[in-house]
Formats: sequence, C-alpha cells, structure tokens
Amino acid sequence: SSGARAGDSRAGFRRAADEQSPAVPQGLIRAARKSGQLNLAGRGLGEVPQHVWRINLDTPEEAHQNLSFGAADRWWEQTDLTKLILASNQLQCLSEDIRLLPALTVLDVHDNQLTSLPSALGQLENLQKLDVSHNKLKSIPEELLQLSHLKSLLLQHNELSHLPDGFGQLVSLEELDLSNNHLTDIPTGFALLINLVRLNLACNQLKNLPADISAMKSLRQLDCTKNYLETVPSELATMASLEQLYLRKNKLRSLPELPSCKLLKELHAGENQIEILNAENLKHLNSLSVLELRDNKIKSVPEEITLLQKLERLDLANNDISRLPYTLGNLSQLKFLALEGNPLRTIRRDLLQKGTQELLKYLRSRIQDDTTSPSEEPPVTAMTLPSESRINTHAITTLKLLEYSEKQAAVIPDDVFDAVRSNPVTSVNFSKNQLPAVPPRIVELKDSVCDVNFGFNKISSVSLELCTLHKLTHLDIRFVMSVGLPFPVTLSNFPVMTLYGGEACVQITAHLCLSRTLLLEGNPFRTPRAAILAKGTAAVLEYLRSRIPT
Repeated sequence: SSGARAGDSRAGFRRAADEQSPAVPQGLIRAARKSGQLNLAGRGLGEVPQHVWRINLDTPEEAHQNLSFGAADRWWEQTDLTKLILASNQLQCLSEDIRLLPALTVLDVHDNQLTSLPSALGQLENLQKLDVSHNKLKSIPEELLQLSHLKSLLLQHNELSHLPDGFGQLVSLEELDLSNNHLTDIPTGFALLINLVRLNLACNQLKNLPADISAMKSLRQLDCTKNYLETVPSELATMASLEQLYLRKNKLRSLPELPSCKLLKELHAGENQIEILNAENLKHLNSLSVLELRDNKIKSVPEEITLLQKLERLDLANNDISRLPYTLGNLSQLKFLALEGNPLRTIRRDLLQKGTQELLKYLRSRIQDDTTSPSEEPPVTAMTLPSESRINTHAITTLKLLEYSEKQAAVIPDDVFDAVRSNPVTSVNFSKNQLPAVPPRIVELKDSVCDVNFGFNKISSVSLELCTLHKLTHLDIRFVMSVGLPFPVTLSNFPVMTLYGGEACVQITAHLCLSRTLLLEGNPFRTPRAAILAKGTAAVLEYLRSRIPT
C-alpha cells in the first residue's frame, strides 16, 4: 500500500508540475515548506496553481529523488503554511481548495480582480489577518463571519453596497477598513465589535452613524471622511478611548460635543458647513494637539480656544473669520497656524506671510491693548476661562452695563454676575449666545436693571425671573429659537415696555392687556394689521383681547 501511496503522490505532483507556471519557482515552494510563509506577489498569476493549495498535502519531489538528504531537509518535518501573499496579480477568483490550508493566519490577496470570495474562507479558523482590499467585491460571504479569531479585515477599495447583518460576530476584530466602497448604512450589531481599535468608513455614502457605535469602548481611531453626515450621534461623546476623529468632507453644521473624549488628540472637520465654533464644544478637549477646520463658514473664534494648551496645529484657512482673540498667542505649543483665505481686519497680510511664530508673537503683544481696564482684572492663569478673564468691569462701573455677548456660550459664567457686586447695573446684554433659558441669577439685578437684551439665543420660554425685574422697560428677544414664546402674565404690571422681537411679540403681547403704553414699531407684523396699530395702544389691546382663546 505504501508503494501505491508513493505512486499516487508522484502522479499528483507530476500533474501539478505540468500546470506549474515558471512564475512560481520550485525554490520558493521548498522555502515555504520550511518557513510556513509563501510570497507570490506581483507574479502575473491569472490563477493560483493547484500545488500551492496542496503544499501541505503532496509529498515533495525531492523526497523521491534523494532519500539520504540531511536533517534540515526532512520533508516530513515541514511547517504548515501560515502566511500566503497573493497580492498584485490578476486573480479573478480564489479556489474553494483554500480550505486545504487550515493553518493560515495571514491571507493577503489585495490588488487583484476578485469579484467574490470562496465560502471555504470560513473554514480557516486560525485566520487573524485578511486583506482583500483593491478588488471588485460586491458582497462578503456569510461564512466569513465564522472567523472568530480575525483581528484585521481590510476591505477598502471594493464595490460593497452592504455588509452582512451578523458582522458583530467578528468579536476579535481590532482593525476594520471599509473605506472607498458604496455603503449607505452600517448594519445593526456592528457595535458588538468591542475590541475594535481602528475603524475606517471614509469615502462611502453614509448619511448617519448608528448611536450604538459608542459601545466600541476600545476605539482609538474613527475615520468618516467624505460621507454625507449632517450630524454625529451625541453618544459619540462617551467614547473615552477615542484619539483621532476624522469628519472631513461631510455636511456638518457644527462640531460635535465630546465632553468625555479626554484623550482626543486629533479632530479633523475641514470642508464642512460649520458656522459656529461653540465654546462648550472646545473646552473639554484638553489633549487636543491637531484641530483642522479649514474650508468652513466659521465667523469667529471663541476665547475658549486658548484652553487647548496642547494644541500644535490649528488650521482655520478659508473661513469667514474677521477677528481673532489675541490670547491665541498664549498657545505655547502651537507650531502651525493657518489663517489664509479669511477676511481678517486686525492682522496685516504681510504679517500672515511671516509664519506662525511671528504671528503668535504679534497676537501676544496685543493682549494688553485688548483689555479695557487691565488693572481691575485678575491675571489670566492656565485655569482661568479666557472669557471669564475678559469681563469688562470698566463698563459695569462707568456705563452701568453688564455685557457678555457674542461668546456662543450656553451658560453665563457665575463670574459675570459676581463682577457686578454692589454696582447698580441698568443694562444687560447677553445677546448672540446659545442660551437655552433666561439665566436665573438675573434676579440679583431686579432693583436696577431696565434694559435687557437676549437677542440671537436659543431661549424657548421666558421664565418668571423676568417678573422680578420691576424696572424693566426694554426687552430684546429678536431671533430667539422659538417664535411663540410663552410669557409670564405678571409682566402686565409694567406701565411701559418696548419689545423688540419680530413676530414673537404677537403671542407675548396678548398677555400685556393691562399695559398703559405699548410700543411695537419696527416689527414686521402680519397681525395686527397696520391699520389697527395706527389707532394706538387701546385699539391694539382690544384686538389682542379678542384673540385670547377662551
């Protein structure tokens, strides 16, 4: 029987030898038997020779030619093939015979003409790295999901329009590259990939990311460049391991808030439609070294950017920025600052061309000029929020004005109210922020304030705190978030009030029927009609009373 077996083996090998292309030299096969690695990259292969698949099964020819070869060449001590590289050939398919190589840990077939993968791939249970990038794959076989030890799966530059639903079964995955495909969504269960460290979704057609992506607690690098994302799920904010986030070339209107991403080092969000840099979104990013925001529609840079003390690269090129906070000069680690393509009024063009260090030096020199009354302000320390250090105490004492406007702030810092102390403030300007409600501490100004400006905020209802301001005569609520503001009825006690609020005033003034004087000029009212407005306060109030639902 042993003779028959030897005869069979020779016959098998002769068949293989006949098929063998000179592109696969016998010396390579011999070396692969010893090392367990076979590299056939770039050899013009149209198909994989059969004897490559059978490398661990067939008795090598030299065993028959020379029965006395030395111990180093003992064919029966050969190593199973663990690494097979077939990259950069002309392969159109892989044979199901790939199952004859069960010891494979690495299979690299990138840069071929593959339109499908064999289902036998699912039997390579030791496989840890599979590179099938730069092919023509339209789908992935379900059997691939059986590869529970797979750590790296590279599928970039194919023609995938969907992924199998059970993708989360690949629980050992640490690296997944799906870039440059035709994906329109991410399958459910994707979040089960809790060991994933690098995820590349760039250059697809994704309109949103699933919220459960936040379950990927090991994720350090997320690339969503060049998709159709309009928003990023707020759950992304909890991804504590995230170090690099790429959101370039999407349709974002604002930066995501990332309060828990304490390790985030790089945030790339250029070529979007971002208009506002919210101070709240920046101040948590203590580890950030790269912030790339070029080619957006940003109009101003908040002072809070100077909290990013580890910033090394800041790219703000091609935006609508007209003025920079001079305290930007205090970013001691900054090596690269790009500002070209902005309508900067305060910095000469020749200065911009002198490079980052000269520019920072100039900004630092202007910090002192930029404060109204330096002697009355506390020194700026690393722990001081820049916007808090810039409270205009001079305006409080001489103009009786408390101002904290154009900061894009969601809250008015306590320091702003603390700065008033015993000074009787008559005017408050909190316009052009992101306030969701009237700040409760405004009641502290009830004995003196008469003019309050909340214009251009996100206030959706006006709270009872305003009712305590018994000297209030002017209230500006232009362009707040809601048109129909519910308004406290007790404001009707005020004898004279001017409301600047456009159409928001229609509902508000319905509650002011006890007012003696009502000034409404300069508002684009559809109701009441101009003819009623012209008749004076009594006629307007009569009309408004008639419209109150009973």
